[in-house]
Amino acid sequence: MRVLRYTVIFLLFLAPVFTLAGVSAVDLPNTSKWYFHADFEQMRSTEAGKHLYGWLQEEVFEEIREDVGFDLDKEADRFTAFSTPNEGIVVLIEGDISQKTEDMVLAMGAASGALDKLESGGKTYYHIKDDGEAGDSDSKINIDFDSFDHGAYFSFALQNMIVVTSTLDAMDSLLANGGKIARVDNAGEALFVLSAERSLVQAGVKTGDLGEELGWDSNILSNTMEAALLIADEAGKFAIEAKLVTKESDMANSLASIIRGLISLQAFNDDLDPEIVDFLQNTSVSVKDNTLTLKILLDPEVVIEAIN
Repeated sequence: MRVLRYTVIFLLFLAPVFTLAGVSAVDLPNTSKWYFHADFEQMRSTEAGKHLYGWLQEEVFEEIREDVGFDLDKEADRFTAFSTPNEGIVVLIEGDISQKTEDMVLAMGAASGALDKLESGGKTYYHIKDDGEAGDSDSKINIDFDSFDHGAYFSFALQNMIVVTSTLDAMDSLLANGGKIARVDNAGEALFVLSAERSLVQAGVKTGDLGEELGWDSNILSNTMEAALLIADEAGKFAIEAKLVTKESDMANSLASIIRGLISLQAFNDDLDPEIVDFLQNTSVSVKDNTLTLKILLDPEVVIEAIN
């Protein structure tokens, strides 16, 4: 259960670091409300990505390895999470998943007294129940995450992949379709996805009632339909692209004017560090219809220092 818990923590921890966001390598269902994707394989093999991967090793992977024994550093190549209205949350961890990890997860689930072994289309999966479903066992599990109120389903049945879902329907669909949830006809406009040749981190969100759900009285958020972020490696630097799709073009143009004004004012501030000045001077802002786009090229060492 703690592996699932740390998977969720991993998602929640990284998403705010890279803000709301945008996935060339990820095939998302067209009903997705949000998604997050990290490509560890690209991080390990690119100049800028190595800086980000080193930070993950020190700040995230090491703690998970010490606490639950799951070595993301050695076993995970990609991490993807998304949510749809019907299927709930889906988490996919792709890589060379060892038998040791599988045995460890199953042992932890069995020790909780809340593990059921199930089958769908000849493929095995498991259900770890939440506190209210665990029967009379003294061993309880805690899932402080709304979408996992009824426990979680997980499976190792697909090659080189751990599948975790919050609903039974999502697990059945993923096992039947090799790790993909089928697209829904006439489901409305799909959440857009940014892409790059060497993508490191991508995510996206349909804002909808997000402001109300978070308790934020934000005019910008209430007038925004989608937000996306992409972090890629470009010639050894972080190429960052962010898009904001607003309800009206006037809002996109207003935001662009504000950002350009702030950049112009601060770029000539003698008190700013040279790295920040370089950051400002290398930021481009553009608007097309109701879409605001920001692009920037940054030194990876400066970015990691800022995160730290």
